[in-house]
Amino acid sequence: MTTFKVQGGQKLKGEITPQGAKNEALQILCAVLLTKDEVVIENVPNIRDVNILINLLKDLSVEVNQTSDDTYRFKAEKINIDYLASDEYKKKSSSIRGSIMMIGPLLARYGKGFIPRPGGDKIGRRRLDTHFNGFIKLGANFSYDKKEGFYEVTADELKGTNMLLEEASVTGTANIIMTAVLAKGKTTIYNAACEPYLQQLCKMLNSMGAKISGIGSNLISIEGVEKLNGCIHRILPDMIEIGSFIGLAAITKSEITIKNVSYNDLGIIPDTFRKLGIDVQKKGDDIYIPSHENYSIENFIDGSILTIADAPWPGFTPDLLSIILVVAAQANGSVLIHQKMFESRLFFVDKLIDMGAQIILCDPHRATVIGLNQKSKFKATTMVSPDIRAGVSLLIAALAADGESTIHNVEQIDRGYQNIDTRLNALGAKITRID
Repeated sequence: MTTFKVQGGQKLKGEITPQGAKNEALQILCAVLLTKDEVVIENVPNIRDVNILINLLKDLSVEVNQTSDDTYRFKAEKINIDYLASDEYKKKSSSIRGSIMMIGPLLARYGKGFIPRPGGDKIGRRRLDTHFNGFIKLGANFSYDKKEGFYEVTADELKGTNMLLEEASVTGTANIIMTAVLAKGKTTIYNAACEPYLQQLCKMLNSMGAKISGIGSNLISIEGVEKLNGCIHRILPDMIEIGSFIGLAAITKSEITIKNVSYNDLGIIPDTFRKLGIDVQKKGDDIYIPSHENYSIENFIDGSILTIADAPWPGFTPDLLSIILVVAAQANGSVLIHQKMFESRLFFVDKLIDMGAQIILCDPHRATVIGLNQKSKFKATTMVSPDIRAGVSLLIAALAADGESTIHNVEQIDRGYQNIDTRLNALGAKITRID
């Protein structure tokens, strides 16, 4: 187990560039299975989940060549389908949730796909019905081995169809799109997710020869094609990391410039932090956060207490609610945090309460935060990172605390944040990694 020793109370200063988007990378990497031609992907983040998926592709006999720190060339000319039935594949693919998105491309190109129940964050029930119902509507046969915890889909022929998704699942939409691009005829997907990551996937597929329209909306139309070609694709900067840096700057009274953020793809993220009283300045395609001695939470127009809730895009991403919660704990004012999409993601607040935060956990989905207005620092403590986003939230709290904190199970943070200790130390943080 890896541990961080964090000396709090340091003001940070300087420039930091966000990594490539984790959630986009997981989709894009699976899409390389759709063609035998070479696919070049730029701005690939060097994080655990992405590296596990790249190694899975290698195990499937995909040719992988890393040409720079963040650029890879993939060629899935000959796939070892038999590997999908191996115990090694079951073990490796179950370690990350993103592996579920390999099924769609394999089903589309080879007529079959296998996957064990995927892993990932323990943030509540994350069902897979949307994925498999979509495959079935396209003509696939589905089976599930309860004893082995193994899913299988097969199809002699996939045919386009009209479908209404029961939930706007991001990974579900991505999986269905990657299946439908090689199906015969036209597919329409209503209530599709439309996150920037999905938009990027669709743009990449179109550059490979797919015929996808409605990109950016919740109604996607796909005309199936016989084959896809290679392409060059660049991954967006990670909006979750950008939001994390905004919150970190404010709570530690730091002056930070976040470089090359692709501002137009951030949606309401900057404005949501502004509601907490944070001065988020757009400078070209950079974000500048000046030093804040304090920041005050806005109320609604009628004077009632602000509520910040997650929602499917273009709503506020659930991945940043834990950051909002931590930052609000040192603001002036109160806010209700409503985590609608996952029922276990707020349970980390007990550690913040131990650090002196004034938080009332109303139920698994809602927490009321009464800000300390920077008048009382968090107390240093020892804690364990439960998942990627909560782990970074605890790291941010530790950086704002008085004294040295210890964070165990840092591997969870490493799954989504590239060399976070090294990059923050370059700004003046004091984080020691102990393996």
